Amino acid sequence: MTKDSGSEASKPETGLKRAVGTPLLFAFIVGDTLGAGIYTLVGTMASDIGGAIWIPLLIALVVALLTAATYAELITKYPHAGGAARYVDRAFGIPYLSFLVGFLMMASGITTAATLANAFAGDYLAALIDVPAAPAAVVFILLLTLINLRGVRESLTANLVASIIEVSGLVIVIFVAAVVLTSGNGEPSRLLEFAPDIPPLEGAFAASIVAFFSFLGFEAAANMAEEVRNPSKSYPRALFGAISTAGLVYLLIALGAVIVLPPAELAESTGPLLDVVAASGVGIPPWLFSLIALIAIANGALLFMVMASRVGYGLAEAELLPRAFSRVLPGRRTPWVSIVVIAGLTIVLALTGNLASLAETTVLLLLLVFLSANVSVIVLKKDKVDHDHFTAPRFVPVLAIIASIVLLTQQTGPIWLGSAAYVVVGSLLFLAARARRKREQRVSAD
Repeated sequence: MTKDSGSEASKPETGLKRAVGTPLLFAFIVGDTLGAGIYTLVGTMASDIGGAIWIPLLIALVVALLTAATYAELITKYPHAGGAARYVDRAFGIPYLSFLVGFLMMASGITTAATLANAFAGDYLAALIDVPAAPAAVVFILLLTLINLRGVRESLTANLVASIIEVSGLVIVIFVAAVVLTSGNGEPSRLLEFAPDIPPLEGAFAASIVAFFSFLGFEAAANMAEEVRNPSKSYPRALFGAISTAGLVYLLIALGAVIVLPPAELAESTGPLLDVVAASGVGIPPWLFSLIALIAIANGALLFMVMASRVGYGLAEAELLPRAFSRVLPGRRTPWVSIVVIAGLTIVLALTGNLASLAETTVLLLLLVFLSANVSVIVLKKDKVDHDHFTAPRFVPVLAIIASIVLLTQQTGPIWLGSAAYVVVGSLLFLAARARRKREQRVSAD
């Protein structure tokens, strides 16, 4: 920690309402992390690694904790909306680079929300009601947009309720797995089985990409900085507490799922945790667990849409996006233009993308953002501020950079091409915004 105590960290000037305390922030991160990833992607991990899915989860947890330390320092040192884009701007002062990082962050939020919209409209919903997937995804996104428009406190209060429900679903999985194990019907030996025809190390790193998707959520908290009371104390507690909680729950889920069902069956399922509950014979109604899973997916989608809209607001405040993105609703003080644009783009992606490719694209985009944040925190070590903030040891971001590069090498060519398309679109938007600013400057000069 730095030596100064100051009110600047707790009450800096902001256009947004400071309505979020540590419990709500913790719930925000936990709700964003304990969401659709673990409900939908356990089977994908099993196809890569077999029964040892706890290995990629541990790899992903280490990478998440390393990068979270970087974010804890940067958020508490510079408590403003905009996240990594603001940190890169402060470290390097290159407008294009700052814009691109922020744009990729916003794109990752949109892509994740679209991924979860597709997941919501899939097999879990089909277990309750037979409706076409595309209209269901669109209605789902529109409903979440209305909650986002109403206000951050309303969004996070809804998150708190949904987080309790979704955690209860994961507790059910852990409970039924324990029942199976203690009754002698489980197979703990599967935890050391690897997928056939895939080298264990290769499978572990391939599965870690999917596992890392399950941990996404802590980076979204950076964009709530202007709406958090006393961020210097709230952020470190909420970040590390939420990630540690998620890691423990995920490991228990992974162990339980493999003990109850063979990895091959998990790999073939699109609702793996529902299959685990059904195979346990405990008697929990499938419709009830499907409903819990849908709430978990909806919760994650809402929080990523909140994050993406706040990134747009932050970029507009930094004059890297049109000023319209910083417009807020009177009274509600929510960035309505940013929220509406994010919703529209999310609908387009949900209707044109698929679950697997969108999830992998999200991870690649965020790994690039994390690289920029970890490099920036090293550069900004020499920058002093006049308030208390968390300080990570210098070796932590170095390790995080190495880990991120290792995960990036596991991405496939098509995913890289899709991410490159985002870079091209972002670059064109940046050039258009820059040209408009120059025209406005010439007009004002005349």
